[in-house]
Amino acid sequence: EFAPDCPVIDLRLHDHPRDSHDSMKTITSQLAALLEGGGRMRHRIAPFARYIALLTAFVLVYGFVFQLIMAREGQDHTWFTSIYWTLTVMSTLGFGDITFHSDLGRAFSSVVLLTGVVMLLIILPFLFIQLVYAPWLEERARQRVWRLQHVPSDISNHVLICKNDPINDPIAEGLVRRLEHIGIAAYIIEPDADRAVAMDDAGLPVVTGEIDSVETLRRAGVDRARLLVANASDTVNSNIVLTARAVSETVKIVALADVVDSVDVLELSGADHVLQLPAQLGEHLANRVRSGSAHANRIGRCHGLVLAEFPVHDTPLQNRSPSDSQLTDFTGVSIAAVWEGGNLRPPDPDKILTPMCIPVVLGSDDQLRELDEVLAIYDVNPHPVLIIGGGKVGRAAGRALKARGVPVHIVERNASLAPKIEGIPDQLFIGDAADRQVLDRAGIADAPSVLLTTHDDAMNVYLTVYCRRLNADARVLTRVTHKRNVEAIQRAGEDFVLSYASFGIQTIFAIVRGRDATVLGEGINLFYIPLPASLSGRRLGETYIAARTGLIVIAVEKDGTVTSGPDADYVLAEGSELVTLGSVAQRDLFESAFVDE
Repeated sequence: EFAPDCPVIDLRLHDHPRDSHDSMKTITSQLAALLEGGGRMRHRIAPFARYIALLTAFVLVYGFVFQLIMAREGQDHTWFTSIYWTLTVMSTLGFGDITFHSDLGRAFSSVVLLTGVVMLLIILPFLFIQLVYAPWLEERARQRVWRLQHVPSDISNHVLICKNDPINDPIAEGLVRRLEHIGIAAYIIEPDADRAVAMDDAGLPVVTGEIDSVETLRRAGVDRARLLVANASDTVNSNIVLTARAVSETVKIVALADVVDSVDVLELSGADHVLQLPAQLGEHLANRVRSGSAHANRIGRCHGLVLAEFPVHDTPLQNRSPSDSQLTDFTGVSIAAVWEGGNLRPPDPDKILTPMCIPVVLGSDDQLRELDEVLAIYDVNPHPVLIIGGGKVGRAAGRALKARGVPVHIVERNASLAPKIEGIPDQLFIGDAADRQVLDRAGIADAPSVLLTTHDDAMNVYLTVYCRRLNADARVLTRVTHKRNVEAIQRAGEDFVLSYASFGIQTIFAIVRGRDATVLGEGINLFYIPLPASLSGRRLGETYIAARTGLIVIAVEKDGTVTSGPDADYVLAEGSELVTLGSVAQRDLFESAFVDE
């Protein structure tokens, strides 16, 4: 609760036209309170009463002096005229219908004019601001903050996110926007009232209050929410989880853990899912490297089928088209999309697969095992994978690769991290990765893949270009901290890029939907779209979905039957569901192109 004399909060009223009617009601009630007096208002109105008395005294005195000077000049005016003249001069209107002819009269007029400027143009507005406008702003602030302290009672099955840090941890805003696309309400809990108002101005659903307060969680409707995301520090997250469990035993809780020791603590506190995102990001990047014998990397599931990708480098598919390779005939998998130069494009049966292409395939577990058997005899590269950056992500990637029997070299600039890294790689190289000699000793020339995991995006851009020049055949995978740098890293020549925020958003989003997490790449999502009526009965090739929106249709589900990799002649039946790959912007284009047409 706010005290009556709380400071004024910047409300940015022009951004809220919906509040204009309430604003008029509030200022009217403020004026009515001034007129009625009572309590604090009587205390506030005392200066205004003294001002009115002083102004009245000036008008009467100046009216009397007006009568004396006019009589001296031989002019005769009534008292009403004297009051009228005094008010017109003090208000600077000065109609000029009544004037003095002597210097004494003109000097008196100047004194009246200056008094009016001070009394009416300076003191009166100041009193109005102090007695009416400022209390009105304070009341508006209290009302708005009160509104931001509550999730509306008619909202349920929503998601609560306990922290918003757009600079260091931009998961909250991205998750809110992602959930909006599927009609799930999400609210960010922000302790600072001023920041909450600013977030509300920016269109972000927000609740203000302490993130580990029972009262805050109750006002946020945690007992009727579908999920609570505790994404603060490990110690604060433990408190959030325990507090939420005191309010609701049924709400699902996802807690983020920064260190591995916190995982057990958060689980014991009552979290249903504990995500150690830096470690999981490293493991995911490790699954996308090319090393040793070729194999299909599993990256997700949809409708019981497995989504995977594999390199064509030094395999029979290299420099051949998918139709010429007869991959589907031999293994049963269908090519859903193709990574090329860091971009995901629709499959083209007649387009040649270059050595750096990474096809994304869809098939059953048995079909993927068949594909692995075909690929196992190819792309034998015994040289170590090179990881640049020995932080949490780099160490997690190194552990995941060693668990698969893949040799690993790590380059780390900070010598103080050596004790934490020792025992993970086959060899650790302490030095600056920008130094050619350090990279040469680490085996850059023969590395099948290079994994860049430093926190510095600018360094990762530089190293992407550098490593690509030193080893043109290596698969370069890059971790990015800030999403704004993704395009720069893609232009630098990376083969795969993934940000911490995107990985976190897609992982939590999958938990909200109750599905396995499918992380394809930066900005690429898996969408399940009910077939719009405008596409019913049409052949897939006639819809030009990929050309018009960029979305790639990888499968179609109808009455429990899934058709993977549908060709251009596939007829879309009413009641089907499209399984597509693409960005949120491309999903929006699909909505406007086919749903709203």
